[in-house]
Amino acid sequence: SSSSSSSSSASSSSSPADGCCGLGLRPDSSDSSDSSPSGLNHYDDCQARSSDPADHLSINHLPSSILLKVLSHLTVRERCLCASLVCKYWRDLCLDFQFWKQIDLSGLQQVNDDLLVKIASRRQNVTEITISDCRGVHDHGVTSLASHCPGLQKYTAYRCKQLGDSSVIALATHCPLLVKVHVGNQDKLTDAALKKLGSNCSELRDVHLGQCYGITDEGMMALAGGCPKLQKLYLQENKMVTDQSVRAVAEHCPELQFVGFMGCPVTSQGVIHLTALQNLTVLDLRHISELNNETVMEVVRKCRKLSSLNLCLNWSINDRCVEIIAKEGRSLKELYLVSCKITDHALIAIGQYSSTIETVDAGWCKDITDQGATQIAQSSKSLRYLGLMRCDKVNEETVERLVVQYPHIVFSTVMQDCKRTLERAYQMGWSPNTSNSS
Repeated sequence: SSSSSSSSSASSSSSPADGCCGLGLRPDSSDSSDSSPSGLNHYDDCQARSSDPADHLSINHLPSSILLKVLSHLTVRERCLCASLVCKYWRDLCLDFQFWKQIDLSGLQQVNDDLLVKIASRRQNVTEITISDCRGVHDHGVTSLASHCPGLQKYTAYRCKQLGDSSVIALATHCPLLVKVHVGNQDKLTDAALKKLGSNCSELRDVHLGQCYGITDEGMMALAGGCPKLQKLYLQENKMVTDQSVRAVAEHCPELQFVGFMGCPVTSQGVIHLTALQNLTVLDLRHISELNNETVMEVVRKCRKLSSLNLCLNWSINDRCVEIIAKEGRSLKELYLVSCKITDHALIAIGQYSSTIETVDAGWCKDITDQGATQIAQSSKSLRYLGLMRCDKVNEETVERLVVQYPHIVFSTVMQDCKRTLERAYQMGWSPNTSNSS
């Protein structure tokens, strides 16, 4: 097919010495003996078998379009370190342009700047790349990739602490079509990177900046002001992001659907501005500096599409607040209340007033008792999951009875979770006898 011929011409100059797929990616010595099927080192094996009378049965006689479809189910690692080593024909197939539009290199420690430079120089049609946990990649490699791939739309680089502003600035400069930037846990990022994204990438829709400790309200306001199409924004423990940022995104990004400020020093004065977001469906307010019940209730009243609300680790949230949430949250399906100041009355209210909530997590709420767990299970028509982890006033005997009476509900306690884990292990073939013998 034309796709295989194009990949063949692109790779004709590469050889086994260049590494897998001609990109220099080689198997680790620790797994080279057992990760590849026998015979993979016979690089010309396909051609050598061509004189066999039974060769008409060879898989290589299938149309290349079918082989490409089969290879599409492999990961980049499997294609580069296994399939591409079978023979030259398979190597050429593995170099087909369709496999290098979306590239997931996450966790591959062989990945370095040289590899990104090679990918950039040979595959300029890359639209998505993931390099999370690739410690050998630095700003130079990402900059080279960005300069050669102007059509890049999605960039993910979690926990790449070695990367700094210059990589994101290069992406913003050369890739104006970016819609997704996930750079969580990059300590070196500062407002300079966010300002460049805000000025150059107006198509951005999905941004993750969790645990990027160097960013402040100044950068967040620039990002919000320049990216009005944002739909998802997640921050976590960004200690210099305050109410100013919350107000900015609420005012400038009306299409926001997913918002998270877990562990950020924001307060009710900022959160109240989220009531302007008519499309808000997921809101994560875990462990923020100060959150009062009135603000939460107003958000639930105004954001009619809200389906998931996470209020964990906010001790101020009480029974009255949960009752209003149950009454007003007409689209709400998930409610997380771990370590909140609630009692049985909150669970009873959910069962009584909500016909939509399917998931309730009340773990570590010390005042929850058998009564609350029993009554929500009895009265709720929608409940499918009830988290009771370390609700020590709920007796395990009561939970056992509820498990039998309401099989459609998953009850989560230490004992119940252990039982489910053990049951899954048995289903996968594990047994205590084989474990002991080994």
